Amino acid sequence: MPQPSIDDCRLIDLPKIVDARGNLTFIEELRHVPFAVRRVFYLYDLPTEASRGAHAHRQQHQFLICLSGSFDVEFDDGSRTGKIHLNRPWKGLHVPPMIWAAETNFGPGSVCLVLSSDLYSASDYIREYAEYLSLVKAGSRNP
Repeated sequence: MPQPSIDDCRLIDLPKIVDARGNLTFIEELRHVPFAVRRVFYLYDLPTEASRGAHAHRQQHQFLICLSGSFDVEFDDGSRTGKIHLNRPWKGLHVPPMIWAAETNFGPGSVCLVLSSDLYSASDYIREYAEYLSLVKAGSRNP
């Protein structure tokens, strides 16, 4: 499998149905999210100076949505970096495997919803940046 690049981190518009009673956005796996969803979790009560993430996944895809507030997603493919500001609940960011990502600069009241392609597995996480760079250089997802 080729090493993903930051160009593979895509901002995806989700359906937005506008109504005077309140707007509605929905998400369908394999239609709006480019993978089957196996796990959903969310981050909340986030201090503005907090940083979350700061890891890569060997196999897992993630799709991040800012439901409330705002935050940045900083990402890295081992040779280039990028950053996307999320602040709209009808936009989501697809982060493929083997991309180092961190969520930073949380606005007050921010809520981050994460859709994931697999169940939690500690062995899928790469938590040390030096190990990540070594794996990218070797073109591998395994130590």
